[in-house]
Amino acid sequence: MGFVAFCLNRFQATVINDIWFEICFFSGIAAMVASVSHFTPAELGISNQLLTVLGTVLGLVVSFRTSSAYERYQDGRKLWTAIQLMSRNLASLIWIHVPTERAAKPGEDPSRNRRLEAIIEKKSMINLVQAFGVSVKHFLRGEGGPFYEDLHPLISFLPRFAAHHQGVPEHESLPVWHGAPRREPSSAAATLNGGDLEKGVSRDDPVLLPARNPPASTIYDMLPFLILLKPLIQPIVRLIKHSNKEGERTNLLGRKRKVLVAEGNIPLEISLFLHSYYAFVLKQGWLAVAPANAFLNSLNSLQDAVANLERVRNTPIPFAYQAHLRMCMWMYLFLLPFQIYNAYGWLTIPATAFASFLLLGFLEIGQEIEDPFGYDMNDLDIDSICIAIGRELHEITAHPAPEPSSYIFTAENQPFAPADRRTAKDIVDDVAHEYHGADTGMGSVHRTLLANWREVNTLTRKK
Repeated sequence: MGFVAFCLNRFQATVINDIWFEICFFSGIAAMVASVSHFTPAELGISNQLLTVLGTVLGLVVSFRTSSAYERYQDGRKLWTAIQLMSRNLASLIWIHVPTERAAKPGEDPSRNRRLEAIIEKKSMINLVQAFGVSVKHFLRGEGGPFYEDLHPLISFLPRFAAHHQGVPEHESLPVWHGAPRREPSSAAATLNGGDLEKGVSRDDPVLLPARNPPASTIYDMLPFLILLKPLIQPIVRLIKHSNKEGERTNLLGRKRKVLVAEGNIPLEISLFLHSYYAFVLKQGWLAVAPANAFLNSLNSLQDAVANLERVRNTPIPFAYQAHLRMCMWMYLFLLPFQIYNAYGWLTIPATAFASFLLLGFLEIGQEIEDPFGYDMNDLDIDSICIAIGRELHEITAHPAPEPSSYIFTAENQPFAPADRRTAKDIVDDVAHEYHGADTGMGSVHRTLLANWREVNTLTRKK
């Protein structure tokens, strides 16, 4: 079963399912040409002089189309790499360079645990850094609102995204909140006062959607030619099940729609909070010049990456170019059997099928990868990228920022190995060694390091 599932998964990653009907159609044309020419007096074969000219031009245009789409695909991957790198850098700056030890201000309660408050503050802002990448993922997929399992828990404490944040007027909260689906209290969990649920879950809390929320596959995805019967099928479907037009995620051809219009700009909202935190730490004087510049550059790089991702998503290949190219391709494949029958005979049928598979495949690949942010098998796996960002940020916050002396001068560190296998603690404690001599110290250390280089150079160059 595992092998069968693997094969099916790989098959879905190909474009065969998208072009098989067209291949069958043009193969049928070839079969008609071959049968009529062979079994009747009519001769459908024509000169193939036009084939060479049009085939060369069409091949160049298809190559340009595929190259342009792949360039957009590569741009998307590079920009997501930039988001991953900047998120890592920003989290490191917040966790390491923003101080944890803070002096009490005049008039503050001296019993407050300022160290704990500082750790909570920094971890909350790093959660926002993680939420930024997740929100970009949903934004590029046209999934509006913050109500996703991988996003809402990270930003629910922000005023505009909180369900019951005190001091925030209703008209200033996020607009999508008012249309969010609410939880219904169950009879087992509801109390006598009729409102509160177990574990702090209220009926006013939103229903969170899965982190991956792809549009449901339809019969039109498997059998594209049924779109011709859609006007007859759709009324029957609506009689059986009411169709929510706002929730439909298909295009005019009945295929899964890849991009919807997102409501709100949550990445922008999150970046505003990160910028406000940057202004806060500068005002408190907690960052030196170099870390402060790196902080600001990382924030600007995140916004720059999002702007370029929007450019890739919102600037598709012009429709006129795509439509004209596809019509020319269809005309070429339609006329192909007439031009090659005199040379191939019955082989016209498989030759036309192969040519259709080759040319239509490249054309469909270009159309599929020009927007690499959806749920198709060949799209970028941005879910895994967001998970990797979260994993890296949690790893950063799992380690404190100790003093170097607490881990350098220990019994486990051998700084001068392999020439000197003694530990750092032994080297420091052995004051009688020539390393500690006023005249021999640095020269002896240099000789040890030179011996290190020679030994490592010899060992690594052995065949």
